[in-house]
Amino acid sequence: MAEPFATRRLDETTEVTAPDGSAVRPLAVLPGVASFAHFELAPGQVSAAVAHATVEEIWYVIGGSGEMWRSQDGRAENTALAPGICLTIPLGTSFQFRAADQGLRVVAVTTPPWPDGTDEARAARGPW
Repeated sequence: MAEPFATRRLDETTEVTAPDGSAVRPLAVLPGVASFAHFELAPGQVSAAVAHATVEEIWYVIGGSGEMWRSQDGRAENTALAPGICLTIPLGTSFQFRAADQGLRVVAVTTPPWPDGTDEARAARGPW
């Protein structure tokens, strides 16, 4: 049986490397509904460009700054990232992000929850 309530502290979670190269700390999961995680890029770091196979995400920037490139169905845009910016990554969107001099910290909801295995993030062609 799943835990009735999940409570986690960021500093007590295990850091893993996401397929795009960012440092991720998974925080909570509502089975079958969504997962929530903290992402971080070091100063000057650029993620690999990817597209998700089955999940969508909502990102909220909590610290640092950088830039996000998103592309889908012939439309592409770059978005400046700074604290307070919230953006979506719809299913099938290719995306890539990079951190400025102070790094980048983001929290994100993934729906449905991030799946087990390594086939979720597919390599894409990005601008950087």
